[in-house]
Amino acid sequence: MKIIRRIIVWILTFFFVSTILAVVAYRFLPVVVTPLMIIRLTEQFADGRPMKMKHDWKALDKISPHLPVAVMASEDQRFLLHHGFDFDAISKAVEHNMKGGRQRGGSTISQQTAKNVFLWPGRSWLRKGLETYFTFLIEMMWSKQRIMEVYLNSIEMADGVYGAEAVAKRHFSKTAELLSRSECALIAATLPNPLKYSSANPSPYMLKRQKKIEREMRYMPSFPKEGQDYDPKTSAGGIYSK
Repeated sequence: MKIIRRIIVWILTFFFVSTILAVVAYRFLPVVVTPLMIIRLTEQFADGRPMKMKHDWKALDKISPHLPVAVMASEDQRFLLHHGFDFDAISKAVEHNMKGGRQRGGSTISQQTAKNVFLWPGRSWLRKGLETYFTFLIEMMWSKQRIMEVYLNSIEMADGVYGAEAVAKRHFSKTAELLSRSECALIAATLPNPLKYSSANPSPYMLKRQKKIEREMRYMPSFPKEGQDYDPKTSAGGIYSK
């Protein structure tokens, strides 16, 4: 029994030390590859398709300032207000899902970043528990600006395309820094399912969603720079003007 206890203690110690060190390292280092990227490459190989992965890391100040605002409007409107978990959104999602129909998630940008960088896709309780753990770590050790920077660089935005710079070059023939407000809203509109929805060839549904996101962007403040808080005067009302 003592040997088993020692093994368990060693495993837990290794887990906590290694994961904390990884989160600290990614506070400063670019995220070059994620588990999802490796999974997609494996799927491509298994299906006999060409293996492709476009991913160009860009600092947040080299990405259009409209893109953080667009993804907040689309994915997580309370991003600058919560500490990793939007319990109001989670409660509404649970209530909606209990009624049946299309399932709705309540994940924040922080949770999605934790999942993208450290974990694998899935809905198991183990994966969800680890997502909660890593979300807590990044919210404690990273700034909101760093979370947004990693999110915009690591998220899947098309088949084999990851991050703002890659999708800007592939779909708009420009760098992420030059993306317009409308283009950023269109990119954000794909994020619920970037393998189904395309910012290169948007459907009527996508264009409708794009316009809705553009309207919602008015109620999001300009994304603050590192070390600064958001300015309520840059939003046209809503939760950030209170």
